[in-house]
Amino acid sequence: MRREPIDPSGLEWSRVSPKYLRVRVIGWLIGSLVWLVLASIPLVLRLLEIWESFPPVWLAWGLPAVVLVLSAWRGLLLPRQVASIGYAERDDDLLVRQGVFFQRTLVVPYGRMQYVDVAVGPLERAYGICTLKLHTAAPATNAFIPGLPAEEGTRLREQLSARGEARLAGL
Repeated sequence: MRREPIDPSGLEWSRVSPKYLRVRVIGWLIGSLVWLVLASIPLVLRLLEIWESFPPVWLAWGLPAVVLVLSAWRGLLLPRQVASIGYAERDDDLLVRQGVFFQRTLVVPYGRMQYVDVAVGPLERAYGICTLKLHTAAPATNAFIPGLPAEEGTRLREQLSARGEARLAGL
């Protein structure tokens, strides 16, 4: 994983499963198709001469074109977005990082964790991955790690819960 200027020194980042990219691409394809169909309604109505006066021709053709360009841009960014997701376990906290243009590294102290949740959707289940969600008292420090292999998500849930209880008991 590429080292960024905002990363703490001396950390070994763990990456998410490569299968997560497939899940994101499937979601991107479905979303892009829905938006393209919705943006094409004025064009179809105009071409079928059902709605001739409105919208203007440039708008009827422009909406689907803009949706296609934005969808292509999103699709090109997907591999980099997935590659930017990582996590690192330290003695007192868990670090979660993500972001291509706007990078973010979140530090979640074990003692502040209220509960750890593992969520699996239908596509994630089909690919054997899950999303780990960390909940704290402050909503701003809630974190999630998508695309973990199911075994790693289960291991992290148990380990983080145990570390959280141990740190909380010491307060």
